Amino acid sequence: MVTQNQRTRGSSRDYVYDTIKAQIMNGDIAPGTKLSEKEISEKLDVSRTPVREAFLKLNQEELLGVFPQIGTIVTKIDLKLVEEGRFVRENIEKAIVKEAVETMKEEDLIQLESNLTLQEFSLEKGSFQRLFELDDEFHQLLYKGCGKNRTWDMVKRMNIQFDRLRLLRLSVNHDWNIIVSQHRKIFEAVSLKNTTLAEQSTIEHLQLVDIEKNKLKQEHPEFFV
Repeated sequence: MVTQNQRTRGSSRDYVYDTIKAQIMNGDIAPGTKLSEKEISEKLDVSRTPVREAFLKLNQEELLGVFPQIGTIVTKIDLKLVEEGRFVRENIEKAIVKEAVETMKEEDLIQLESNLTLQEFSLEKGSFQRLFELDDEFHQLLYKGCGKNRTWDMVKRMNIQFDRLRLLRLSVNHDWNIIVSQHRKIFEAVSLKNTTLAEQSTIEHLQLVDIEKNKLKQEHPEFFV
């Protein structure tokens, strides 16, 4: 039986985890920053136990590193992990869009198109954070439309470093039109049931950050391993 204490601690841990992870992913807490359990617990008004548990989970996701005599440090972006994540995602997502062409229903396509409308609105407002969320949701809707929710969860776990690079790219390079236009191209290919175009468009889209990674590293070397 789960006690009230355990529920409260679990909620606190999730709150700390979600807060710190979002700040790391957004760059609000820069790579290389040292984190203190005491300071985080005071800042977020929770005990140190859920902070310790959240730190452990973030360490398992390779967003935090724990070093003897140094402490807990926000990891830098590792381009080897970025490439591995991109490789896995590209190959799985090619299969996803192929299946989407064959199986996605009309209501699923309507959800994708509604998402694209919101992306275009975010372009007008200049909100890269919201655009990233909608970018993520667009791809998730493709997996969901094929009944592959668990596959999406697995891909997301493997793509944490890749997502960090994507967010950095969005924050420093304001040419966001290309991202939305690539999503539109994927959507149209799936709608027209053009498997070849859907696969090609997906590869082109997921290689965008890969093309820019060296430039990003040159401009922000402090963020990278």
